[in-house]
Amino acid sequence: MFIPLPIRVPSFIKWMHPSWYIWDIPSQKKVIYLTFDDGPIPEVTEWVLALLKQKDIKATFFCIGDNVQKHPQVFKQIIEDGHVVGNHTQHHLKGWKEATEDYISNIALAESTMTTVLNKPKKSTSYFPLFRPPYGKIKRKQAKQLRKKGYQIIMYRTVAYDWDASITPEKCLQNVLRHTKSGDLVVFHDSVKASKNMMYALPKVIDYFLEKGYHFKPMKENY
Repeated sequence: MFIPLPIRVPSFIKWMHPSWYIWDIPSQKKVIYLTFDDGPIPEVTEWVLALLKQKDIKATFFCIGDNVQKHPQVFKQIIEDGHVVGNHTQHHLKGWKEATEDYISNIALAESTMTTVLNKPKKSTSYFPLFRPPYGKIKRKQAKQLRKKGYQIIMYRTVAYDWDASITPEKCLQNVLRHTKSGDLVVFHDSVKASKNMMYALPKVIDYFLEKGYHFKPMKENY
């Protein structure tokens, strides 16, 4: 049976894994963390980058290695624009369906793809230590191994549902406006599938929260 993701992840889920996953970054200041999954994609990611540059906002992009390999210049533009990049596996794997060894290997392949595109020398630790599991699904064994390798597992608190073709762009917008609080990690997708809803909602989300005195920040290491 398909169980849809809640628009806002309930606190009890967050409390079940307090030391394993990062769902939000509580702060007394008005701060929101925009994150984008599934890119880089020509035109879609480039549109997001142009908007963020216009608004002088930095965000975090969880990139699929296969897309990085196909679209290296778009990936490089994310870096050049000063945004943070995280690992989203090489082939957008669902951890619950994958053997742990295969899953970890796919994440390592994504790391290798990104470092090769950037012409980075090999080193023992990751250049991209932030990891978001596709679909938010990861086994405990997988998470444990990733943590040992120095990865931080980044989840989310608010989901825009921009990829869902059954909802209207206005509904996508309201998903974020009604459920986002200070310190939240908000998920959009810079993918073709999500582009219609995302392109409608994202500018309005940014303007709404800027007018209310919020700041947008990228993720960083060592929370």
